[in-house]
Amino acid sequence: MAVIKELRPVLPILLGASIMLSLGMGVRQSFGLVMPSLTRDIAMSVADFAFVMSVQNLAWGFLQPVAGAVAVRRGFRPVMVAGSALYLAGLTLFALADGMTGVLLGGGVLIGMALACTASAISLAVGSRAVPGALRSFVLGAITATGSLGAVLAAPLGQALTQEWGWRAGLLGFLVLAAGMLPAAWLAGRIDRLPLPPATANQIGNVSARAALASATRSPPFLVMTGAYFVCGMQLLFITTHLPSYLEICGMDPTLSAEALAAIAVFNVFGSLFFGWAGGHWSKLALLGGIYIARSVVLAAYFYFPPTPLSTLVFASLMGFLWLGVGPLVAGSVAEMFGLRWQAMIQGVAFMSHQIGSFLGAFGGGLLFDMMGSYDLAWRLGVAMGLVAGVVQVSFALLGPPPKPATA
Repeated sequence: MAVIKELRPVLPILLGASIMLSLGMGVRQSFGLVMPSLTRDIAMSVADFAFVMSVQNLAWGFLQPVAGAVAVRRGFRPVMVAGSALYLAGLTLFALADGMTGVLLGGGVLIGMALACTASAISLAVGSRAVPGALRSFVLGAITATGSLGAVLAAPLGQALTQEWGWRAGLLGFLVLAAGMLPAAWLAGRIDRLPLPPATANQIGNVSARAALASATRSPPFLVMTGAYFVCGMQLLFITTHLPSYLEICGMDPTLSAEALAAIAVFNVFGSLFFGWAGGHWSKLALLGGIYIARSVVLAAYFYFPPTPLSTLVFASLMGFLWLGVGPLVAGSVAEMFGLRWQAMIQGVAFMSHQIGSFLGAFGGGLLFDMMGSYDLAWRLGVAMGLVAGVVQVSFALLGPPPKPATA
């Protein structure tokens, strides 16, 4: 009760950030559901669709530090509202596309730009500024948890509309859901009225963007975290992009894909809350490494055996618990190492690495499938790289040198 009372003045901000994140991510995570019918209808290959999703992730990743820097200078509200409008424009163009160009511009470029302005780095930076340090990790976990619920709506809706009327109807259903991002972004923009807490002695204060970036790129803990984040993106985008196709190849009921994505979303709520809480009690960087190791084990166990409806839902539930728990841990680590002023930009740099990994996970998975005729090599590479990243992250967190004060 005391926590709720303390958070009451900023609840509209936190709810706005959560709803914006939930709708944007829920729709985006469900795009794989339209891939089988879209590729048949307009003569695109699996690799073509995977390339579009990869471009989306690259646009998102490379523009994320820019969006964070603009939010520092111009405010969060203009960035988030513009991003929400871009999301709607991208979905509209995607739904009307009759070839690769429209799909690439709408589903790839425009939605990638929109996510840089509305997704986890921006919404978690808003949450970090709204609450005191003692509550920050828990609140970041709560935003991430509620942010995953959009897929519970988007996946079944998209699957039902696509099966009944085709992939364009599925995308128009996503458009209706995403319209809620605009008022949510406006509400979350109230964060611009709150004063920024002063930086402590070991954090970055009122310096230039270049100085803040220089400080981050000289920090070994940040560089290790950023490298491991690359593998995180590779694993997650391989799953969201290719799991529906993999299940169709294996002869599973088409509704199983939507059920699996919904299970990921539901269990992500529990995982995000847990890791948000855990990040306030134990080493955030060590917890990150543990997530990467556990994900790799679950991924290996699922793909090693032929899928069944039960094994698919168990896999989705376990993976969901480990899905976005990285969000509050990365955001909290950046805030602790560098402070709040440039958090969105510095976190955006780490996220850019994540999105380059996402590009390889989505496009590389499709390319390997087209070359090999199966996903075997793709998932084996994902498991191996995840285990290496997790072990390095945990080892550095527990045995490496302590973080040095920010030098900017």
